Amino acid sequence: MSKRSDLMTKGPERAPHRSLLRADGFTDWEMEQPMIGIANSFNEIIPGHMHLDKLVDAVKAGIYAAGGTPVVFNTIGVCDGIAMNHVGMKYSLPSRELIADSLEIMATAHPFDGLVLLSSCDKIIPGMLIAAARLNIPSIFLSGGPMLPGKVDGKDTGLDKVFEAVGRFKSGKISQQELTEFECAACPGAGSCSGMFTANTMSNLAEALGMALPFNGSAPAVFAERIWLAKQTGYKAVELVNADIKPRDIMTKEAFYNTIAADMALGGSTNSALHIPAIAYYTDIDMTLKDFGKVSKKIPHLTSIAPAGPHHVVDFFYAGGIPAIMAELQKSDLIHTRPMTVYGKPLGEMLTEIQAGIKDPSVIRSVDKPVHPTGGLAVLTGNLAPDGAVVKQAAVADEMLTHSGPARIFSSEEEAFQTIVDGKINKGEVIVVRYEGPKGGPGMQEMLSPTSALAGIGMDKEVALITDGRFSGASHGAAIGHVSPEAAAGGPIAALKDGDIIEIDIPNNKLDVRLSEEEIQTRLAELPDFEPKIKTGYLARYATMVSSADKGAVFPR
Repeated sequence: MSKRSDLMTKGPERAPHRSLLRADGFTDWEMEQPMIGIANSFNEIIPGHMHLDKLVDAVKAGIYAAGGTPVVFNTIGVCDGIAMNHVGMKYSLPSRELIADSLEIMATAHPFDGLVLLSSCDKIIPGMLIAAARLNIPSIFLSGGPMLPGKVDGKDTGLDKVFEAVGRFKSGKISQQELTEFECAACPGAGSCSGMFTANTMSNLAEALGMALPFNGSAPAVFAERIWLAKQTGYKAVELVNADIKPRDIMTKEAFYNTIAADMALGGSTNSALHIPAIAYYTDIDMTLKDFGKVSKKIPHLTSIAPAGPHHVVDFFYAGGIPAIMAELQKSDLIHTRPMTVYGKPLGEMLTEIQAGIKDPSVIRSVDKPVHPTGGLAVLTGNLAPDGAVVKQAAVADEMLTHSGPARIFSSEEEAFQTIVDGKINKGEVIVVRYEGPKGGPGMQEMLSPTSALAGIGMDKEVALITDGRFSGASHGAAIGHVSPEAAAGGPIAALKDGDIIEIDIPNNKLDVRLSEEEIQTRLAELPDFEPKIKTGYLARYATMVSSADKGAVFPR
């Protein structure tokens, strides 16, 4: 049987190619076996990636054990936490397309038979899955795993609490010593930050999509189970090549439905509403933000993991992880069981074989006793967001599910954050941060600092924040993002003025401003042409190509 790697290893005309591979140390038998590229995003600045140099050895062992030849190459990664609240955050979302491009280049210039996608964290995971969709060669994803929570005063804590502690310190509620205690205790070691933030949301949803093995998203980074999983992933990579199971055999429309269903049950990060449509787009499946709204009404929210609740991802692991969620949804026919998985069997058969089920009902609820009867995310539409906006409704206080208040307009995240920490926000206001979308930012930076500051000063139950930018998975409160169309594309959010009354109705999925359509259009017509904030380099090129958030902030195919 011919292999894709034969393009660089077979025949007399490939003697120069083999000569170069021999310089790498590859032997005759290694060049005869399926060659599995390992896309490794190891670096020494992201806690979720700093241990991947060790994990890759376990992946290589699994590939060798299955009769394949591992070949490691690297790609970039941005730590959203370290990039937060400065110009670096503008580069986080745009890095997703750059990562996908780099994998496409590497796996085409060097025609591997299959791929292992090894990464953690926010944009790196979807970037790699986008590359798998575009390349469509046998591929399997492996996360570095979640971080364990730290402890402050005997209570579990995570990075989200450090951001909140900044707001509490700025408002005089805690001392510098207490702030330092949070700083030093919240992140105890390797792994993706310990709550159901974007990194862990996407790691878990990769399972639901069928592109990762069971417990990929929940087995902690420092547990032996993570090493076992890495070896199994390497072994499965070769099996996928031999069985010719490709990403587009797995990432079907039904599989994407399952992924959104799992997301709703998890109450995961709002960033999933960017990444899932983007992956689907590059798989030639049409999906937008509004599809999330349709699924949210059908799927109950089954678990409360930080920042929405008291548990962390390690608790979710012990409770049964994504397999337990999928098995519970299966009982009520709320998911499709036929989609193929990298396990080598359809989802339903895999769940039966691994005996998936809830092991701790205090962490993962049953369908008939959910945390909330509808999904953890809600999609809002109205005259302020004709193409949709998204909110993690599972993390909104009951008293803020409906809210009406005067707009307080800001044209950058930095300006809004400084005003909040200076104590210049009034109760009842709706903070509007615009021109922070994919094109306007450019790069659609996260708003964790403003939302955490609001929580830290005790105003997260009194003030809402809406933006055409996005939020960290660690954000909570009435934080509504991805308002589409964005301000830079002439969306209604650009027409707002200080004092306009904004009406938020999350239970009824509405986001409106108390203005007539005629007034909105008149104001928009009077606006000057949009002036890009950055005019050179990668972000300038990105802004000219990127779509709106409701389509996943993608490039034209």
